[in-house]
Amino acid sequence: MSVSSPSDPEGSPCPLPRRQVPRGEEEKVCAVCGDRASGYHFHVMTCEGCKGFFRRSIIKGVHFACPFSRSCAVTKAKRRQCQACRLQKCFAVGMRKDMIMSEEALRQRRALRGQRRLAREQPAGLTAEQQELITILIAAHQRNFDSSFSQFTHYWPAVRLCIPSPQPQSPPEPGEPSACPQQDCLDPDVLPDVFSMLPHFADLSTFMIQQVISFAKEIPAFRSLPINDQISLLKGSTLEICQIQFNTVFNAETNAWECGQHCYTIQDGALAGFQQIYLEPLLKFHISLRKLQLHEAEYVLLQAMLLFTPDNASITQRDFIDQFQEKVALTLKSYIDHCHPMPEGRLLYAKLLLLLTELQTLKVENTRQILHIQDLSSMTPLLSEIIS
Repeated sequence: MSVSSPSDPEGSPCPLPRRQVPRGEEEKVCAVCGDRASGYHFHVMTCEGCKGFFRRSIIKGVHFACPFSRSCAVTKAKRRQCQACRLQKCFAVGMRKDMIMSEEALRQRRALRGQRRLAREQPAGLTAEQQELITILIAAHQRNFDSSFSQFTHYWPAVRLCIPSPQPQSPPEPGEPSACPQQDCLDPDVLPDVFSMLPHFADLSTFMIQQVISFAKEIPAFRSLPINDQISLLKGSTLEICQIQFNTVFNAETNAWECGQHCYTIQDGALAGFQQIYLEPLLKFHISLRKLQLHEAEYVLLQAMLLFTPDNASITQRDFIDQFQEKVALTLKSYIDHCHPMPEGRLLYAKLLLLLTELQTLKVENTRQILHIQDLSSMTPLLSEIIS
């Protein structure tokens, strides 16, 4: 009785029952040893055992020697008795060593098979209605959100008021021009309250609010609502949507919002009068949202979810708005499931819902501080109307 080898699965001490061959189907046999074949391997119909033996022998580069006359019988029962003759038989029936894949190629093929298996396990793709919704929202966003802020050039620039340092300075050397009291960069001794961002922030708020309004008006479901419902929805969501749009230009490495030629940090917000109780959570929110690496479709779906929030008591078409928000939310969930395979998509939808809750808290504090900074709200009637 032959002893089974761990490297040769066909030599199992408990042989599997022989497969019943349907009538008209010829059972395939290994061209090397005569065992039941599992398919074509390295150009020849072979069993799994001979396939593995041939691959291991070539990869390891082993040189076998036959102790007899190099004419040993290679059968299912005797195939392990002489490896030299078995390998010779492999070549004789046409097995090709140039078809053996490297370990790296095998790893890549296994990874590809794993991806395909995960793709089959993923839920079905988006419906035609969901795809159409995403197309409408992306088109509205791209037409109305100026990510380069090129149209913002007509607004007031940031006002940097620079006064001479109160500390005595040495007089300039002969022939050296005297320093201008208004410089591009602030002196370390200049107090923050002489750096006014209020006019600039007022115009920036107006600019972004106008973009949100234009975005909303391009959504058919929004246009179908009565004008009073449209106004209510915009009042309830515009500040939050502005933050979602603002996140698309946020640089998580520098903690700055890069808006074309303009660049903002929370320090600029502090110099406009906003307090740290709002600015620190705001920065944390933008860092967390940016780390999720959302697609453009997910950004616009978030904006639509915020827009269609029927919280205002004066809303008349509450059922329609609630149903549309649910449709947007389901589309976002389906998009994440379809386009963010595991582990990337793990809990992504839940994380977004938590961030939207944080954004609601930020909006309340933002509104409170805008009302506190009376100069800001008085500079922009549109902002004043939104928070009223």
